[in-house]
Amino acid sequence: MPCSPLASKSAKEDVYHALEDFLHVIVNGLWRTFWRKSGPPPFSLSCFHHPGSKFYAVEKAILRGRLEELRGLALISENGNNLKVHWNQVVELVLFRQNILSGNELKLSVSTICEALFYGVHILISRCLRKSRTISDDSVFIMVFDSKFGAVIKLGGDLSKLELNTGDPYQSMAHWIKCHAEVLLSSVETIWNRLGNANWGDLGTLQVLLATFYSIVQCNGPPRKSISSLASAHSLRLQKRRIECRLAENENAKIPYQQDGYQHGEIVELDHSDNPLVKNTTHLKLRQGEILLLEDQQQGQKSFQIQESFIGGNYFLYGAISLDYPTQLLTLYVGAHPSRLEPSWEDMSLWYQVQRQTKVLNILKHQGVSSKYLPEVIASGRILHPGPCKKQSPSGRCDHPRCGTPILVTLPVGEPLSYIVARDGPFSSDDALRCCRDCLVALRSAATASVQHGDISPENIIRVFNMQGTRHKVLYIPVSWGRAVLEDRDSPAINLQFSSSHALQHGKLCPASDAESLVYLLFFVTGGRMHPQDSIESALQWREKSWATRSIQQHLGEVSPLLKAFSDYVDSLCGTPYPVDYDIWVKRLNRAVDGSGSADRGKMIEEVAMTLRLENVAESSGTSGGGT
Repeated sequence: MPCSPLASKSAKEDVYHALEDFLHVIVNGLWRTFWRKSGPPPFSLSCFHHPGSKFYAVEKAILRGRLEELRGLALISENGNNLKVHWNQVVELVLFRQNILSGNELKLSVSTICEALFYGVHILISRCLRKSRTISDDSVFIMVFDSKFGAVIKLGGDLSKLELNTGDPYQSMAHWIKCHAEVLLSSVETIWNRLGNANWGDLGTLQVLLATFYSIVQCNGPPRKSISSLASAHSLRLQKRRIECRLAENENAKIPYQQDGYQHGEIVELDHSDNPLVKNTTHLKLRQGEILLLEDQQQGQKSFQIQESFIGGNYFLYGAISLDYPTQLLTLYVGAHPSRLEPSWEDMSLWYQVQRQTKVLNILKHQGVSSKYLPEVIASGRILHPGPCKKQSPSGRCDHPRCGTPILVTLPVGEPLSYIVARDGPFSSDDALRCCRDCLVALRSAATASVQHGDISPENIIRVFNMQGTRHKVLYIPVSWGRAVLEDRDSPAINLQFSSSHALQHGKLCPASDAESLVYLLFFVTGGRMHPQDSIESALQWREKSWATRSIQQHLGEVSPLLKAFSDYVDSLCGTPYPVDYDIWVKRLNRAVDGSGSADRGKMIEEVAMTLRLENVAESSGTSGGGT
């Protein structure tokens, strides 16, 4: 960013090139991090002159000599093959002014706020007037910048309350803003430093990132990964890096900054694969068609072929087939490769998904808990790599990059609810009732072994199509049991949107915590609005307000009276030591889903065995060596 944007015409060009690059990095990074890793984002950046004007690419505006007329840039949602861009496609707006400050104070000037609101109202009205709605109508983010500072303004409100006076429309709009709109202003923060570089680690750029993130959520729906899960993984990576740095310092290790063959002063790109510390911590990535040989201590050697790669958050998840039974697709989890560090320093998300989930599922099996609404362990153990292995003991490992990597293979395979809702939209009443019934049956089965799931969320419930000819063609199955609570010292996962209030406040589960999380999940999959939360405090405030105003019950009541009654029942148990009466609710839901009045119907469903069992599986050495 030029320090003096109005010094020359070329500097003005640099301003818009800098803005375009800055926003492109933000949008591209957010899209690839939270939505899709491959393919271009479905957005474009265009400049504009005034409300209602056409949109131009920055280069075209420069060629036409219209730089002085430009007011800023707009993030545009691409609309298929239609090249003509309309104002209802604006996802967020960016205004650039010579100075956005009010005198010498670090706050926005009145003229800056008024211009932002003017454009914001124009966008909201354009969205309301369009025929096909792809962007949420009730709010819009406007960002304002100069060559140093920046801020975010959010305008929202119900335009149906706008009483338009054709004689003085501006006065009508001002009245609507004063009486019916919500205007939120962020603090004014430094965006660019004295050298013109963006301060990516500071609050100013974080505000811009969050505003763009929420704008994309309005346009494209919820992301595939949450901010909280990304922050958790980032904290683990930071901790691991600090440990690696301390180890390197203790060993007097020096990282070379110049390699043979390069001239002095030349800037070169270092290959991270040459760093032994990085080598030890990289995760195993598998290709389609690759065959893995698994060493299971109880079952011996098993061979699996990779068929596809799934979306698995912070862990690696694949679809695979057993070469012994190639007709059935299985879920294959790949854990973190054992490094030279202590086990507690490994990637904990992978440890929970592989080693601890294996332990939990085996505990359920050993205690006789069997249900088609629970995942089943098919095999677990460690990878056997091709070629000679130099490990000193059966539980040891050699220097091969795959040696000792833990693997878990489960059944069945399905699509997560988060992906289904993003693709197909909200659930119907029948699907919501079936989902609630199936999840309650699974939770009841686990409760007989004193196990609570601890991480009920749309990412951890899958939809499975049962092709075995039974009357229940669709099953909803809770997966990812790695964060299950087995005893008082266990801690559940913390999810700002779906964790129970007791889990957020105390870091522990109460007997009704899974049921409370299930209510939030049903609220989400049936189209309930769940605002992204940025802290435990805000998450608790949302829960308190939602239960106090009965907004959750009212929404579920529009889907099904039975779901409303279930949410009322859960509300009466939240935070108490009283257990959930699963039997009575499974019985009622069976009547609604299947039209069955049998009191024993729920128990019969629970006792149905999995339709496919390859072999009996005991806990493997890979699990027992991973801790409790």
